[in-house]
Amino acid sequence: MSEEPKAKLRLEIAHVLFIDIVGYSTRLTDEQQALVDQLNQVVRGSDEFQKASAMGRLMKIPTGDGMALIFYNSPEQPVECAVEISRGLRGHPGFGVRMGVHSGPVSAVTDVNDRINAAGVGINLAQRVMDCGDAGHILLSKRVAEDLQQNGRWRPSLHDLGEVEMKHGERVHVFNFYTEDAGNSEPPKKMPQAKAIHRAEAERSKERIEPKRARFSICVLPFANMSGDREQEYFSDGITEDIITDLSKVSALDIISRNTAFTFKNKPVDVRQVAAQLRVSHVLEGSVRKAAGRVRITAQLIDGSNDSHLWAERYDRDLNDIFALQDEISRAIVDALKVKLLPEEKKAIERRGTENVDAYNLYLMARESYATGFEGDGRRNETIIRLCRRAVEIDPNYAEAWALIAMAEMLLRSNSSGGGDGGLTAAERALELNADLAEAHAVKARIFSEEKRHEEASREIETALRLDPESHQVNKCAALLRFRQQRLKESVPYFEKAVALEEGDFGSAGMLITCYTALGNPEAARRAAEITLARAEKVLARDSNNGSAMGHGSDALAVLGQSERAKDWMARALLPSPTI
Repeated sequence: MSEEPKAKLRLEIAHVLFIDIVGYSTRLTDEQQALVDQLNQVVRGSDEFQKASAMGRLMKIPTGDGMALIFYNSPEQPVECAVEISRGLRGHPGFGVRMGVHSGPVSAVTDVNDRINAAGVGINLAQRVMDCGDAGHILLSKRVAEDLQQNGRWRPSLHDLGEVEMKHGERVHVFNFYTEDAGNSEPPKKMPQAKAIHRAEAERSKERIEPKRARFSICVLPFANMSGDREQEYFSDGITEDIITDLSKVSALDIISRNTAFTFKNKPVDVRQVAAQLRVSHVLEGSVRKAAGRVRITAQLIDGSNDSHLWAERYDRDLNDIFALQDEISRAIVDALKVKLLPEEKKAIERRGTENVDAYNLYLMARESYATGFEGDGRRNETIIRLCRRAVEIDPNYAEAWALIAMAEMLLRSNSSGGGDGGLTAAERALELNADLAEAHAVKARIFSEEKRHEEASREIETALRLDPESHQVNKCAALLRFRQQRLKESVPYFEKAVALEEGDFGSAGMLITCYTALGNPEAARRAAEITLARAEKVLARDSNNGSAMGHGSDALAVLGQSERAKDWMARALLPSPTI
C-alpha cells in the first residue's frame, strides 16, 4: 500500500512513472523479495525521488513486482527519476527493469485500510506504455514526449516508435527514451508484433520531435576591421555577430556559436583546416571598413571541402543603409546554398531592434564592452549601462539595448552593492518589446531565484533555455538557479557549458569546485580548480584589484594544495571587494 501523502490528494494531472521487474514471476519467493529490496534501494537513492518526497509531492504505490511513482510538478520529474534509476541499476547485473511514463488525470481513492491511494487513466496508461518495453527500456507516451521536446536538453534522447494497438483495440503512441548511459537503445521486441497504426502520422511526429539535421553548417569568422582605427573594432565585430544571429534563425543551417568563431579572431586561418576542425561544410569570412558616414563590407562564402568560393560580394553603402545591407548578406548566403527560407524565418531576419543608426552604434559599443570585458569588472558594467541608456534615450523601443542594461545591472549587483533593482525593470521593459529575448528572461530568473520565488524563476529560465540554449549567461543563470535550490548535480552541466562558452568565465569554473567537492568527485574538483586558477590569473594580470577573481582563485589554490597562497589571495580579496 502507498504511504499517505502529506496533503489531501485532489483530482489533477499527474506525471506517472510505472516500474516493474522483468521476469519477476519466474523467480523463487526469496529471490523476488531480494529483487524488490534492491529496486527500492535504487529508487530511494534517486535525487529526484528524494526531492519530490521531501516536498510532499510524491505518491509511492507498490505493485508487487514494482511500483508506480506519481509526481505532481513537471513531466520532467519522472523521466529524470527513470534516468537516475537506470544508471543506479547498472551496479546490479542480471536485474532487468522496464519503465513507462505518462501524464494524465489521477484521482484520490480510499483503499481497504482507509488510507488515501491513487487511481486513474494517468496510472493505467503509464502501465500500458511500460508493457510495450523490455528490460532496460524507458518508454514515454506521446504526450510526455511532446512536453519534453520543448527543452533542447531532452530532444536528442527521444525516439519515436510509432503508434501501436494493445489489447482490446487500445492505441498507444510510444517513444523510446535513452542516453549514452541510461535506457535501452534497442527497439522493444514486442513492437514488431504489435499492429502499427497510422505510420505516416508517426513519421510526421518523429520529424516534430527530432528535426532533420541541417544540410549545411557554417562558421562565420570575425570580419576584419579595415578602418585603420582599432577603436572601430567594435563595429566589425558587431556586424559579424549580427550575421551569426541572422543565419542562426534559418532552420536549414547549423551555425557555429559566436564564442567559438571568435577564437580565430586576429589569427591567420586556413579555411579548410577551420572547416575540418569545426566539422562545418562552409566558412564565411569578410572585412568591414567604416569611415565618413559610409561602410564597405566584403564577404565570401567558401566551401570547406575544397576551398572554392561559392559566393562573394562587395558592398559600398551609406551608413544609414547598414540594416538593409545585413539583410542582403544573409539572404545572399541562403540563396547561394539554395536553402528555402521559411516565411517566419525571413520575417525574423528582417526584424531589427532599431532603425536608428546612432542607437545601433551605441549598442554595438556596449556589446563589445561586454564581450571583451571580464567577470567582476564593475567599470565594464557601468560602461555598458551608460552606453545603452544613451541608446534607449534615442530609441526607447530598442529591446536589445534594454536587455543588455538588464544584464549589466544584474552583474553589477551580484558583484557589488550597485545595480539598482538588479535589472528587473529593464528586463521587463525588454520583454514588453520583444518576448523572445532569452537573456532578459534569464535576468528575471536570477532575480526571482535570489528572492526565493523558485517556481517563477524556473519558468523564466526554462523559457530562456528554449530560446537560446547556447547563451553563456542563460546557462550560467540556469546553473545558479539550480545551485541555490541545492540541486547541485543538475547545476553541473550548465556550469560546465558556461565555462565552455566563455573562456573568461572563472566564476562558473569556481562554482564547479564547490559542486564536485560536495558530490564527492575530487578529480573533477581538481580539474575545475586548475581552470579557475588559470582564468583568475589572466584577469588579475589586467585588473589586480578584481576581488571576485581573487576569491575564486583562493578556493582553487586551496583545492590544489597551495594553502599559504590561498590565504594570501583571500586576504587580498577582502580588501578591494568585501562581497565576493
